[in-house]
Amino acid sequence: MPSPDPITLFLAPTGENTARRICEHLGGALHGYKPKAKVDVAIDDVTSHFRALFSAGHPIIAVCATGIVIRALAPLILDKRRESSIIAVSDDGASVVPLLGGHRGANAMAKSIAEVMGAHAAITTAGDLSLGVALDAPPEGWRLENPEAAKPVMAALLAGTPARLSGPTDWLNPLTKRENVHVQPKGDAHAPTVLSVDGLEPLVFRQQNLALGVGCSRGCSPDELIALVLKTLADHGRSHFEIAGIYSIDVKADEAAIHALGRKLNVPVGFFPADILEAQTPRLANPSPIVFAEVGSHGVAEAAALAAAGPSATLEIEKHKSKNATCAASELKDGGEQPQSRGCLSVIGIGPGQSDWRTPEASKLVAEADELVGYGLYIDLLGPLAAGKPRHDFPLGGEEDRCRFALERAGEGRKVALICSGDAGIYAMGALVMELLDRDEAEGGVSQAARRVEIIHAPGVSAFQAASARVGALIGHDFCAISLSDLLTPRDTILQRIQGAALGDFVIAFYNPVSKRRRTLLAEARDTLLEHRPVDTPVILASNLGRPDENLRFRKLSDLQVDEVDMLTVVLVGSSQSRAFKRGDIASGAEGWSTYTPRGYAAKIDKDIRP
Repeated sequence: MPSPDPITLFLAPTGENTARRICEHLGGALHGYKPKAKVDVAIDDVTSHFRALFSAGHPIIAVCATGIVIRALAPLILDKRRESSIIAVSDDGASVVPLLGGHRGANAMAKSIAEVMGAHAAITTAGDLSLGVALDAPPEGWRLENPEAAKPVMAALLAGTPARLSGPTDWLNPLTKRENVHVQPKGDAHAPTVLSVDGLEPLVFRQQNLALGVGCSRGCSPDELIALVLKTLADHGRSHFEIAGIYSIDVKADEAAIHALGRKLNVPVGFFPADILEAQTPRLANPSPIVFAEVGSHGVAEAAALAAAGPSATLEIEKHKSKNATCAASELKDGGEQPQSRGCLSVIGIGPGQSDWRTPEASKLVAEADELVGYGLYIDLLGPLAAGKPRHDFPLGGEEDRCRFALERAGEGRKVALICSGDAGIYAMGALVMELLDRDEAEGGVSQAARRVEIIHAPGVSAFQAASARVGALIGHDFCAISLSDLLTPRDTILQRIQGAALGDFVIAFYNPVSKRRRTLLAEARDTLLEHRPVDTPVILASNLGRPDENLRFRKLSDLQVDEVDMLTVVLVGSSQSRAFKRGDIASGAEGWSTYTPRGYAAKIDKDIRP
């Protein structure tokens, strides 16, 4: 998967010109704090800004002091294998320091920046500094079979231990100049590059030069396809580390076995339409009229491998098959057809709006998306994550249109993010997306291409969770959520649910409590609940949670008035057991009130304190 675009940012006026030069060189967006001239994104909260970009996986070139970057990102630095490239540059551009992700692109990027700026790149990783090459990060088109063995081999080389290098060595040329590395004659054309040190596991590098074509019956077991591919490659003396990509016909874009194979081999998966595969028929070793009658091309596995490998390619491995799967391979030549990736729709809950409440998964999916779809306000709440991305804004009330649009765009092979506030699966677009996928096109569903896309649901903090957290733990025991909107749900059904929640003594979160024309349901809900719980039952009115104009108010159930509630308010009503109290050291937005609903620990506490 391609990395998100780099972000160059500056924090002081003295670094603005340096940042602009770097951004012009690298591309990507320019972010600045109090900029003198136009930038892509103006930074407001520096720490939150750094963390949002890092969580989303953006390479960051920060023109500022290294300490600022370190203090902002320190709580998020957990796994060096997944961290993005972070580079600090002095305001004058004289020093370029890769802080994180050295072998994930930061060192190379730092060297490139230093060359443009006439600066010094402070590379500190041992491999790059002393060996001239990072053995655990081979260049594009190469794979290291055993990366876990790289560290001890690098240490041994640096210590002067004798080593042997065989196979294609162009990118490893810096090693050939070391006195302790003996270069051996090259083996056959398909032999790997091997770096051996006595007493250590040798490093085995493979050039990724095979296009793998596959086909399978609908519902084929992933294990069957994986076993077929691995056995076929082994029988022909080839390694799965030589596979550059996996290819098939587009009607198989949602075939689980093919994507499982892609994950197993850790390579991209692409798909071709039938007409592209049919054009390969003269080059097929095993054309099939049966396959043509079924999918519109005389072959899938062989044709897909050839289409990806290029017009001058031939089959290295002809079609092999198991009961439900086929595979074939061709060596990459002179630029094949461009396959389409499987589209992906990420249905993302971004929380109430505060960036700190947005999950790292949500930020990552937004960063990886080709385009954004949603209600304009929700996309705006993404701040720097949305900068520079194509966006399609839909108004309130356009829910079905936006879901259809997002699915169809994903059906064209794009990565689309459908942006929702709160949790996308709670009174938002998650259920509507699934309903459209559950219908045939003739029944008001979406196209076949759209139905084949990958769907990812990223949960978010819902408004009722945020409201409860702001005032303590009002949903600390059994609770439910009820929407008072009767646009899609019959009024009688809503009243029945209110009655059921009242009888069950649930804490209740009321969503969509009122609208301009609908003013009575909330009052009816209040009156119904007063028949079953005390008049002083705590009620929280929460609006614009996590945003600058956040507003929380505490009320007793008997004092709840419809006129102080609007569509941006979630109403939390406690159960008969819920409690409210004031604490002198808490000045909450709810007039200082804290609330909670006990789970029954009181009996245990009372028992423990009895003499």
